[in-house]
Amino acid sequence: MSMRLGVNIDHVATLRNARGGTHPDPVEVALAAIGAGADGITLHLREDRRHIRDEDLARMSAAISKPINLEMAATDEMLAIACGVQPHAACIVPERRTEVTTEGGLDVAGQQARLGPMIARLSAAGIRVSLFIDPDPVQIRAAAALGAPVIELHTGAYAHGRVGELERLQTGAHLAAELGLECHAGHGLTFQNVTPIAAMSQVKELNIGHFLIGEAILIGLPAAIRQMRSLMEKARS
Repeated sequence: MSMRLGVNIDHVATLRNARGGTHPDPVEVALAAIGAGADGITLHLREDRRHIRDEDLARMSAAISKPINLEMAATDEMLAIACGVQPHAACIVPERRTEVTTEGGLDVAGQQARLGPMIARLSAAGIRVSLFIDPDPVQIRAAAALGAPVIELHTGAYAHGRVGELERLQTGAHLAAELGLECHAGHGLTFQNVTPIAAMSQVKELNIGHFLIGEAILIGLPAAIRQMRSLMEKARS
């Protein structure tokens, strides 16, 4: 089966915000990514609005026909925004103001009382909920118990070369499938390390952003997306 590629365009907004103004435009880049073969667009509306802003999300929703995956913290503000915009999917992620990027997976097992009603409300709004978690059996089972249809496995430790992390991801993907969860993966994936992740038949979607936006400086975004898709397809075959 083919694997979907979601392209995260957060760092287009990071570049825009460094100088102010409107260039480069995240919506324009999202359209270019879709034209190059992206199956969907991922964006993280952080509480501090350090890159994507509310108006970017609104414009994106109006401009593109492919699925939007909204990464969001488990807060009342973000819940209200998601239910108002109604993206195709919402991925609940941990968020700390001091972090440069997401540093680990969500503690689902420790936040069940908070996450349960949030998942229910998002689902009632027609939004497909995913939980961004480490490949920990306790967290995976907790996600299934809360009724989240999707998990996204955090691949950051694998991308940084932690010993045994690939095996943990493989075991986590197997467990997710056994529990009836759709499994996605992302964080820190590149041309050099994507193949073993893409080869996991249980993983249905990869979400990749920073690397593709950075590589676009060297070879262009369409070429970067096409090369990533080619690597994913070769791994799948």
